Amino acid sequence: EELGLNYIVVTSVTRDDLPDGGASQFASVVREIKKKIPHSRVECLIPDFKGSMEALKIVLDAQPEILNHNVETVPRLFRTVQPQDKYEWSSLILSSVKKMDPAILVKSGLMVGLGETMDELKAVMQDLRRWGVDILTVGQYLQPSKKHLPIVRYYTPDEFDQIKEFGYEIGFKWVESA
Repeated sequence: EELGLNYIVVTSVTRDDLPDGGASQFASVVREIKKKIPHSRVECLIPDFKGSMEALKIVLDAQPEILNHNVETVPRLFRTVQPQDKYEWSSLILSSVKKMDPAILVKSGLMVGLGETMDELKAVMQDLRRWGVDILTVGQYLQPSKKHLPIVRYYTPDEFDQIKEFGYEIGFKWVESA
């Protein structure tokens, strides 16, 4: 409120230690923001909640304008990139959002440069559209420390443009790819 924000993204570290995966915290933060800044738009960037529909419903009941869950990578690399998560949990969460709230915008993101092929990337993008995702972000993975996965390759600006074009061709409302 003090900063004059009108678009706020609410996220957190994964809270698998909480019974609802932190869903109630997301919901209460969204409600407080909407109380204090009624004209604002709120995006919730949530974990996969281990596929919990109850947790997803808690967040959606708070009525954020955008529900975001980043898939991050292709199925073949999922266990390497996110060993604590499952592609199926992401699928379940994202494919359930529009069933629970058809009006909400759904967003997801992918990192590239971890060893995926362009065909694998396009297949995930098609999954995301099939699951009802409206907005897609695609960005270059950058190794944050020596302890993290190495970069397999850097994508070129032309490849990012091709990804963006393909995203629009298959029906995303908005694609950021760079």
